[in-house]
Amino acid sequence: MIKSVISYLKVLLLTVAGLFSACSSQETGHNESEADFCAHIHPDDSPGLSRALADITDSMRTKTGIYVLEEGANSMIGRAWLSENAEKTIDIQYFIFSTDNVGLIACDYLVRAADRGVKVRIIVDDIMVDAPLEDVLMLDSHENIDIKIYNPGTNLGKNLLSKLNKVMTDFRSFNQRMHNKTFIVDGKVVITGGRNIADEYFDYDHEYNFRDRDVLLLGKSTKQVGRSFEEFWQSDLSVPVSEISPELPEISMDENRFEKLHQYACNPDNFWPQVRNKIADLPQAFAAIKKELIWLANVSFISDVPGKNEETVSLSGGGITTDSLIALVKKAKKTVDIQTPYLITTELSKGLFREAVERGVRVRILTNSLASTDNLEAFSAYQSDREALLQTGVHIFEFRPDAAIRRRMMTGELHTTLDHQPRFGLHAKTMVVDGRTVVIGTFNLDPRSANLNTECLAVIRSEAVANSVLKIMEQEFEPENAWETTLTFNPDSVAGKVKQIKTWTRKVLPKEVL
Repeated sequence: MIKSVISYLKVLLLTVAGLFSACSSQETGHNESEADFCAHIHPDDSPGLSRALADITDSMRTKTGIYVLEEGANSMIGRAWLSENAEKTIDIQYFIFSTDNVGLIACDYLVRAADRGVKVRIIVDDIMVDAPLEDVLMLDSHENIDIKIYNPGTNLGKNLLSKLNKVMTDFRSFNQRMHNKTFIVDGKVVITGGRNIADEYFDYDHEYNFRDRDVLLLGKSTKQVGRSFEEFWQSDLSVPVSEISPELPEISMDENRFEKLHQYACNPDNFWPQVRNKIADLPQAFAAIKKELIWLANVSFISDVPGKNEETVSLSGGGITTDSLIALVKKAKKTVDIQTPYLITTELSKGLFREAVERGVRVRILTNSLASTDNLEAFSAYQSDREALLQTGVHIFEFRPDAAIRRRMMTGELHTTLDHQPRFGLHAKTMVVDGRTVVIGTFNLDPRSANLNTECLAVIRSEAVANSVLKIMEQEFEPENAWETTLTFNPDSVAGKVKQIKTWTRKVLPKEVL
């Protein structure tokens, strides 16, 4: 039951702490007598963030620089460059931080930043930690790394009986999770949006990749993101991992305990060389990004508060992000274009769209098809409600697993190496209103995001940014990338009989927790 209720959160993926377990238990292929794999990968001449941003510092005081990260490679490069050049702090909120190539390299950068004195703070939701507690404690043992666990009691440090008791006696609290995703460096630069840290979010997985979207923010609005992070960090719901277990693993006393991680991440036998080649071009890539920034005086970062709706007993109640999105749809005059991987509507949301259509607003929603989805539970709920949603006048498009746009959006090296095309699924959470306002964030169009999970949004009021995002969204509505679903047609049969049957078996689950 537990796994079914929270399946869309991908509980089986490891968080950042699990990386160390993987590295310490595997042969790295590196002996002390061999050359240092990292010697030529991590330069000692990084300019530092202050110098790198010196030419745009004046603009950053009063405005926010915007750069939408459409391609996974660019989003990966941005994070790596920022970690390499961080001078004071790195604050992170993420769900998934996997042990694959991208994850190992990302973790290597974070520990190296901590080694040179950068203070790294990590908040991770308890339900997403699928690593032994001792590994989380070992990472936390670094003098410059602090880890807090959000809403503990369902996973780390608990036995099965305690977890079941939590589900049975406090079901709402069990389901109230932190879904915010922010990456903040020196309080000056932020990356937020849909991506987690794993190969499939950066177009490097061999079998299945996500079409996703992040946004890079520099300057004024990063203070709002920092305040949100601080609110989560100071919340009673965010508990230091050391308080969950005071016993440190024996290896945490070894001053060279992270060396195997560094060598594993740098060893070319253990990662795709193309990933490292991209990172080698970091200075030039970031210089190019700076030239393409769009500067705006008013960019809003909106985040739910820790413990969203914790005072309510039911699984409803909304939140700040929910209210903000509802207000934007209500004010729409011409168009509302949405991308959401999961589309589970309620009477409230269907009524909202019906009212918009009746006043002349064209509403289009792109979501996953059964063939492209990674979440059968969520699709099952959408499938049951699809006809009613179509009857409101909304235009629904379902993403193709063989979308033609993947050949352009995905990292090119993957296509030249593999003898097959990986399946493609939608993970971007984006809304464009009247071609003028863009929302990029973590919010899925489902009851869980609306009422249970804490979410965050970047609201950007700019025709230029809207046009750039819409240009790609328009392509993704095209037949080579998505099927238009109507009252007389849906593409469910493309997924095959087995997947259709599996989806049918999920219909017993309440959509309020999907």
